[in-house]
Amino acid sequence: MLVNSVYELHRDEYLHLDQANHLAAGFTSVPPLTSLFSWLIKALGNGFFFVKLFPALFGAFTIVFCWKIVDFLKGGLLAKCLVAVACLCSSFLRLNTLYQPNSFDVLAWTAIFYYLLKYFDKNEARYLYYFAFFTALGFLNKYNILFLLIGLLPAILITSKRKIFTDKHLYFAILFALLIISPNVIWQINHHFPVLKHMKILQETQLVHVNRIDFFIGQILFFINSIFILLAGIGSLIFYKDFQKHRWVILTYLFTIIVFSYFKAKDYYALGLYPVLLAFGAVYSGRFLSKRYTLTILLFAFTIGSFIYLMPLIMPVYSPDQIVAHHKRFERVGMLSWEDGKNHQLPQDYADMQGWKEMAKLTDMAYQRVKDKSAVLVRADNYGQAGAVNYYSKYKSGFV
Repeated sequence: MLVNSVYELHRDEYLHLDQANHLAAGFTSVPPLTSLFSWLIKALGNGFFFVKLFPALFGAFTIVFCWKIVDFLKGGLLAKCLVAVACLCSSFLRLNTLYQPNSFDVLAWTAIFYYLLKYFDKNEARYLYYFAFFTALGFLNKYNILFLLIGLLPAILITSKRKIFTDKHLYFAILFALLIISPNVIWQINHHFPVLKHMKILQETQLVHVNRIDFFIGQILFFINSIFILLAGIGSLIFYKDFQKHRWVILTYLFTIIVFSYFKAKDYYALGLYPVLLAFGAVYSGRFLSKRYTLTILLFAFTIGSFIYLMPLIMPVYSPDQIVAHHKRFERVGMLSWEDGKNHQLPQDYADMQGWKEMAKLTDMAYQRVKDKSAVLVRADNYGQAGAVNYYSKYKSGFV
């Protein structure tokens, strides 16, 4: 409903969908888990609905884990409503309309925080294995999760939670995680770690244009509609006495953000840190707003109302012509700046959602006119083109 019908699938979605035709233990730019989801989508008919269903499900399960964190913190129905609205009225809505590894990445990070909270509270070994399981799945989905582990380590070491390192089950859980990710690790070793080459190219072509100030501004803009709930989460983890034992969460956030900033990462890489903060903020807000009905209504009205007002900047509601007509509004928030560091007429994501079906049709027309097709090589300039041709082509052999 919130995606203008003029847009097609995103360039990256064609890449991930085409991986269903080439199942392997690893790929040059991404780990293999998404290819398994693509295989399921292909088995279900490869239709637009199922392509969009998977990231939507991952987003829904992220909210479920937020509710589980709220339950853990003894929050009520109001807190659950607040965290659900905070997640929906944010950049997560846009993230979970795109079939990319990012939506599962956020889900895995949220699950990791939840199971660590449970372990530190109950000291039951099973939560370590759940933690290890989602860490492994997160790794097989996107290597980005290594940044979370880097941030977690010092946060736990400098708090009383460091006693986790005396639990033998932690090391069994680590072995369990290593066993799950071993096919991809072996694949990387056998192929001389193509991920390192990919990261080097990414650093030279895209991350070189990342501005650290813009990175931090992005963290605010992602949750500008939910800003009061987010600030409540950050503030309560620092100052609220009842949350004192959970301060490793805010320390993990700070260490991970610093690491991301140091490496000049893209701003959306850090999105997995926020569901847990929103859950803490929702619980604290729920307690503060108890029987303060006017303030409760005002908070919901601001969160939902401001989101509706900013909807065209968050979701591809406007057509390209409408965006050009309102280009100053998009330019002010930096949406017309691409990964090449230059400004363009459309946001990069929206430009990457056009022209693929027409290109595939033209490719089919040319291919059809060739008499001896056994001698034909169809060459594409990038993975978006190759994936789109294979997705739309009536020649379903995956010939690009």
